Amino acid sequence: MLQRDFCITFISSMFTTLINQTTMRKKSFFILLVIGNMLTVEAQEKKEETGNNPFFQPYNTPFNVPPFDLIKNEHFKPAILEGIKKHDAEINAIANATAAPSFDNTILAMENAGTLLSNVNVVFSNLNSANTNKELQNIAKEVAPSLSAHRDNIYLNAKLFARVKALWDKKESLGLNLEQAKILDNSYKNFVRSGANLSETDKGMLRKINGELSLLSLKFGQNLLAETNKYELVITNKKDLAGLPQGLIDAAAADAKAKGKEGKWVFTLSNSSVMPFLQYSANRKLRQEMWNAYQSRANHNDEADNKENVVQLANLRGQRARLLGFKSHSNYVLEESMAKTPENVNKLLNDLWKPALEIAKQEAADIKKMMAKDGIKGEVQPYDWRYYTEKIRKERFDLDEEELKPFFSLENVRNGVFQVTQKLYGVTFTELNNVPKYHEDASVWEVKEADGSHIGIIYMDFHPRDSKRGGAWMTSYRTQETVDGKRLAPVVSIVCNFTKPSATAPALLTFDEVTTFFHEFGHALHGLLSNVTYKSLAGTSVPRDFVELPSQIMENWAAEPEVLKMYAKQYKTGEVIPESLINKLKKAGTFDQGFTTTEYLAASLLDLEYHSQTKDITMDANAFEKAAMKKIGLVDAIIPRYRSTYFNHVFAGGYSSGYYSYIWSGVLDTDAFEVFKTTTLFNPEKAKSFRENVLEKGGTEDPMVLYKRFRGAEPSIEPLLRKRGLDKKQETLKKVKG
Repeated sequence: MLQRDFCITFISSMFTTLINQTTMRKKSFFILLVIGNMLTVEAQEKKEETGNNPFFQPYNTPFNVPPFDLIKNEHFKPAILEGIKKHDAEINAIANATAAPSFDNTILAMENAGTLLSNVNVVFSNLNSANTNKELQNIAKEVAPSLSAHRDNIYLNAKLFARVKALWDKKESLGLNLEQAKILDNSYKNFVRSGANLSETDKGMLRKINGELSLLSLKFGQNLLAETNKYELVITNKKDLAGLPQGLIDAAAADAKAKGKEGKWVFTLSNSSVMPFLQYSANRKLRQEMWNAYQSRANHNDEADNKENVVQLANLRGQRARLLGFKSHSNYVLEESMAKTPENVNKLLNDLWKPALEIAKQEAADIKKMMAKDGIKGEVQPYDWRYYTEKIRKERFDLDEEELKPFFSLENVRNGVFQVTQKLYGVTFTELNNVPKYHEDASVWEVKEADGSHIGIIYMDFHPRDSKRGGAWMTSYRTQETVDGKRLAPVVSIVCNFTKPSATAPALLTFDEVTTFFHEFGHALHGLLSNVTYKSLAGTSVPRDFVELPSQIMENWAAEPEVLKMYAKQYKTGEVIPESLINKLKKAGTFDQGFTTTEYLAASLLDLEYHSQTKDITMDANAFEKAAMKKIGLVDAIIPRYRSTYFNHVFAGGYSSGYYSYIWSGVLDTDAFEVFKTTTLFNPEKAKSFRENVLEKGGTEDPMVLYKRFRGAEPSIEPLLRKRGLDKKQETLKKVKG
């Protein structure tokens, strides 16, 4: 920049001198020459800038995956801003077209616009979750207002909406096929739900709200990551490791060494560290310390505190919903879900709440008895629950999770997931070593049909690190679509935080981690096997309470004896898991389901409580949460699975008024699995039907229509009740309507 400014100043000085010595004709010629030179300089700099930025070039990579090896932090912001600029130009061209609106020149043109912005955004957002750093986080803050404004510029464009509405008003006469009709309908609804019918004054208010929401959700997530990474429990005395399994001790020693604390043991708030510590540590005082750190994340009245962010997010969402003509944010969100209304969701949750809480109270009584045997008086505390539950599990079923883990090496579980998928759908997986990766921990696999034809690419990234947010998720780097009659293959990713390998053993998973792997792989299959025309309808582009069906149905295979024998093999000897252990697992299947279901339902009800408000919340987040839990009668020994200040799903992850979807989809998945359970686990006819009617269809049709086409009827809740051991505790609804 300095060099260019100097050149322009120098040329201007020369020009001033020459004015006094030349005629007007010469003067005009020189002006053009100088301007031409300046434009040449700028064009050359622009060319150099874009030439070095991989987002401005076609991806010259295997399978056209993002060129992660070439992408640098400094490439994102220019590409995002240029992407916004180009997308704006494309949208304005559509809006200002003189030709009468048609499906091709309006709806399809919008569908295909914004390629550059989409390409850079999907890489940026994924890396900001899976491999972030301070620079990426700062860029996210810088571009968030621009991205929010850009979206508003599209959906609040009156000319563009007029063209969409003109088509929607006469949709019956356009001769559209099913998918075309669906994206037209979606487009019209998106405009209306984004404020297209608002007055100019209200549109201005909406823009302000959307801008604030984009920044607040970013801030919430960044605060949570910082808080999670900040805490360490450093143990120096070996006696304080009492009760902990050797694998966890080895992992803590490795973490300590990596952090420059060799000879000590470091435990963190990553789930693969904190949860087994709470489950096995015999030191009650240390369990309490770890628990307090875990449940108070982003709740310390400091720069990373999320209490104010929570209330502001809930209030702004409510204000936006009311501005758009809805009673509450929940009403706004659920209008486009299977559930349709908050009342339907609350009905399901409360019907399950009563039997679940009853069982949880009995579980608490059992824990209290065992605590008394250890000489501990008083009520059960949250940091006691997992520890004594494990002791009761071992006493009652002779089942020690540490006995199971050697059979669940990450490699064996992965092979099991592949085998199940191949037996169901005929697809195969081949690891690739010539494909760029965003982190060395990730592996890359090509997915093929039985005949060898290409389906897609999947990245798998399993272990925690400071640059990765907690939890587990699936995402896409490229969404499937059909272009000129040819299927454009998707590129998807699953990201988890599983137990790391140690110096003496590979990564050995808990059975919870095993089911998480199957779960996320189900999401991946939804993206990979998609076979639609338009990318906006592909894969996981479905309502929240339907998107968990493909993931949760996969979990069912993980625990089946026939499947366990396929993949559960002792990592040292190759011994197949013995029948005795399988029987123990089966007998313990409904154990602790009172607690598990109650903590989940509490979080779901907390989510709805925040987002069903019809006016602004005036109390702080802690007080609001306490009142909400008192309202439903949650026992003191249990807290919601996610407390307000670290409820990332709903305050930063897109699940606001949607956390219930896991249990809603639980009804679907257990009912759907019945067709395999009552026939054969790998019934080819039923697998083909599920693939064709659910996995391949994406959001092309109403979810209940797709489900009934596969199942032949609406789902029954009874399989879920049986699975969780709640069937004898409460008469509840028999069908889930959608």
